[in-house]
Amino acid sequence: MHAQSSRPSSNQPHLHPKLAATVRRHLGARSRKPVAPHNVAACKVLLAELAARPRPLVLDSFCGTGHSTAALARRHPGHLVVGIDKSGHRLDRHPADPAGHYLLLRAECGDLWRLLVEEGVGVDHHYLLYPNPWPKAKHLQRRVHGGAGFYWLLQLAAGRRPGAGAPSRIELRSNWQTYVEEFGVAMHLAGFPGSVARVPPGPADLSLFEHKYRASGHELWSYTGRASPAAP
Repeated sequence: MHAQSSRPSSNQPHLHPKLAATVRRHLGARSRKPVAPHNVAACKVLLAELAARPRPLVLDSFCGTGHSTAALARRHPGHLVVGIDKSGHRLDRHPADPAGHYLLLRAECGDLWRLLVEEGVGVDHHYLLYPNPWPKAKHLQRRVHGGAGFYWLLQLAAGRRPGAGAPSRIELRSNWQTYVEEFGVAMHLAGFPGSVARVPPGPADLSLFEHKYRASGHELWSYTGRASPAAP
């Protein structure tokens, strides 16, 4: 039985007033800070797996313990599903997958997105399930759509490999409606049309956070959209 989870508490009741300016600044000036060696090593593991068994790619960014990665591997059986999280402690809590249905990597998501873009790798589906919402107004730039890594997320979606199927699909979920609405506005500013809606009840929760939030009576929200050929 899960303990009740509290809803995000914020001093920001609506969209952040600096959202548009922040997004446009990051879109116009990509980050070139050095990439940490462990992120380079993680990317090499992913590239080696793709070289050994070529197949379309699904990313599960901020995967936590990898519960969502296992669920997404069942949803996308013909893909390489890769869970990414910066915490080795969280990833170590995941049961082993002896069948090799998916891959878990310890890495910072923004750096790994950048490395994949530079290697010319694209994704069919990119899931961002319940990232830390950073609900205080002063922490806008720590949110996915407010940080420098947002540029690389967009490039990764727009730079997908030819012949991999439909345009790249991005889905973000959160239990804080404002966060999802901000992400939707940021994607719209970047040329990625999409929609914001409640997550409907389903037969199975994609992540442990989703299960906990749903059991606590939270409304769950999602942004879904596909990469546009005209995206920057």
